[in-house]
Amino acid sequence: MASNESTEVEKNPYAYLERADFTSEKYKIEVHGLPKYYGIGEFKKLLNEKLDLQSCKIKPPKRSSGWLYVSFRNEESRQKAIETLNGILWKNYKLSAQIAKPAPDPFIKKKLEEENARKRLKVEEDDQSISIEDKVKLTTIPLWNMPYPSQLELKQKEMSSILTTICKQMLKESKGDLLDWLNCQKNKYQGLPCELLPILSIDTIKEYRNKCEFTVGKSDKEDKIVIGFRLSTYASGSTAVGPIDNLCHIPNKMKIVVKVLEEFMKSTELTPFDPVDYSGYWRQVTVRTTLSDHLMVIVGIHPQDLTSEKLDELKLQLKTFFEIGKGVQARVTSLYLQIMKIKSIDGKDEENFHHISGTKYIEEKLLDMKFRISPQAFFQVNTLGAQVLYKAAIDLAKPNVDTALLDICCGTGTIGLAFSKYCGEVFGLEMIEDAIKDAKENVIANKISNCEFFVGKAEDILSPVIRRTTKPDIIAIVDPPRAGLRKINTIFLKLAHFVLKTQIIIFIPDQRALLTIRKAKKLSRLIYISCDPRAAMRNLIDLARPISKQYVGEPMVPVKAVAVDMFPYTKHCELVLCLERLSVATKARDST
Repeated sequence: MASNESTEVEKNPYAYLERADFTSEKYKIEVHGLPKYYGIGEFKKLLNEKLDLQSCKIKPPKRSSGWLYVSFRNEESRQKAIETLNGILWKNYKLSAQIAKPAPDPFIKKKLEEENARKRLKVEEDDQSISIEDKVKLTTIPLWNMPYPSQLELKQKEMSSILTTICKQMLKESKGDLLDWLNCQKNKYQGLPCELLPILSIDTIKEYRNKCEFTVGKSDKEDKIVIGFRLSTYASGSTAVGPIDNLCHIPNKMKIVVKVLEEFMKSTELTPFDPVDYSGYWRQVTVRTTLSDHLMVIVGIHPQDLTSEKLDELKLQLKTFFEIGKGVQARVTSLYLQIMKIKSIDGKDEENFHHISGTKYIEEKLLDMKFRISPQAFFQVNTLGAQVLYKAAIDLAKPNVDTALLDICCGTGTIGLAFSKYCGEVFGLEMIEDAIKDAKENVIANKISNCEFFVGKAEDILSPVIRRTTKPDIIAIVDPPRAGLRKINTIFLKLAHFVLKTQIIIFIPDQRALLTIRKAKKLSRLIYISCDPRAAMRNLIDLARPISKQYVGEPMVPVKAVAVDMFPYTKHCELVLCLERLSVATKARDST
């Protein structure tokens, strides 16, 4: 790109619309006249299943908006949607649709705003007020300077505050027996809707991350390659990357990998990927470690116009570098090259993993079991913390030999296998074939006889798997971060159909499924695990609302909660809640 063209791009916040790659801003519409109460999931079903409009993204401009943005993949689909939706009746409301203005590129917009501000004030930004190292800490481990006991106290208070807010909102929405029960709980637990157990933590609070996805970019001041974390968000007007040297939650072995890879990248003619104009090659470095000292490195690259021969040459260079070159000091046991292309206009996002050297997987130990992990397989990023989290979930769920565990989107089977010694049988479902291969290998490696794993989309294979259960109690587990979680409403509609005579305990933090869960009459208990408890407020409040036309099924109320600190030095904390049907919870309270 010529320098004058580059300058024009940097001054035009809508220049991204001219690029060939897909963006949801290109073919966007506004839909107005929506009913007061509706779900995004059911509106998406209206668009894509009933009207066959093939939308690719639905987003409200802000929470509780009376209208929505809907994006499509081409102009033809957008025009068809406008013609179809204008004047249509949905839930007795007449809809209207029109072309929506695209949003400006937040990076360019921010830059222009900053430039205009400097011109008006005739001053330069003072970027020297905080060091680069501290900027990285503030964006990744904001509690880095706080003693750990104080961190735990802070997080416990935060969980208590969240539960207090939830209780207040539940009281506003309640009446009758539900109101009486909540008032009793509030008085008993000092404003909380349930007992909050002491926060759980681990002894190892430094170098605890077993997986990190590092960004490859340029430093803030010097034009040199850095592998680390963004100093700020794209929307804030920065694409600079800061080093990880002083981050206490990153293992030293990861830091060694990053340093040697920086040297390797500098020695090539390839530049880092630029998120502004989509030029450049190096995009990301993923490093996974285990307690067994296995180390997987996945180097992510946008190939641009590189030929297959050039890519093969690059693979050989990486292989040589880590096997006999300066990279030997990193002691990598598994090496991959990941092809990371920009999402295309047809919606296909190609991410290919090419094995270069070492083993094709790594092994981790968790709760006295071994787990095989492939590049795309989900595994908790804090192994020791995961042991505490799973044990807390098991303690709340209280499974027994008459329990069948249904682990939906099971990944490598960690949760299912962790529960296996406490259950009669375990069934795992996962759409990523490599993950299921790992899960099956994990079953063999750990000599477990009561587990089976199936590959496929959960919505397709859930029903036949449920029919295989032979135990009277079913525990279903869903972990949303796992790859392949789709159509959760459909999944649990099918699940509800099969549990008319079965007691269920379910682990699920997905908003769209909760109303469906309420409808399953025999579902008496639910274990709710949330990595973002504030975001979970609406879910929990909806579960506890009085019975109405929209909220079918007896309310489910929290009876016990425990926080688990999986991420020391950050503000993140897991919250595990046990919920029961109001009648069950009331009976249990009255009997004590």
